[in-house]
Amino acid sequence: MKVHATLTNLRIAPRKVRLVTHTLIGVDAREAMLQLSKMVKRSTQPISDLLKSAMANATNNNGLDEANLYILEIRVGDGLRLKRWLPRAFGRATPLLRRGSNVTIILEEKIEGKNRTTKKAATETEIEKTEDQETTETEKDHKVSQVVKRIENKEVARGGAGKKIAPKVVKKVFQRKSV
Repeated sequence: MKVHATLTNLRIAPRKVRLVTHTLIGVDAREAMLQLSKMVKRSTQPISDLLKSAMANATNNNGLDEANLYILEIRVGDGLRLKRWLPRAFGRATPLLRRGSNVTIILEEKIEGKNRTTKKAATETEIEKTEDQETTETEKDHKVSQVVKRIENKEVARGGAGKKIAPKVVKKVFQRKSV
């Protein structure tokens, strides 16, 4: 199950926010919180607050387990642009664009349905119990094999066929001019 959280009008340029967010994609949610606490960038505090909000949405609204969450995707887009003017020589003025950004975090479960708690009425839970008794073990094995296939496909997409999912830690640095 995917869980979304959105931060709008963050007064930091999207290019600077992406320096922080690119290192977090595919990382376990708790480990991402630890990485954010160790980074020395101005955008780490709002991003960590947004990640806490997404984790709270997952546990309170959807009944998911925090230990079973990882960051599927982080989107950083253009936000509000403030247009200002900078005075220059001979009475001229040059435009300044003070950029803002909108950030969206999407969390997903590592193993579908693991330690999930739901908020349903008592009648619905009784109906589910009777349906669970009717399902055979072969159907349960089929569901488990589908989950394993999804995890293997994600590992292959990340280039780790058969390996354990390792956190993606790649430091991208923006270089304005060549040295």
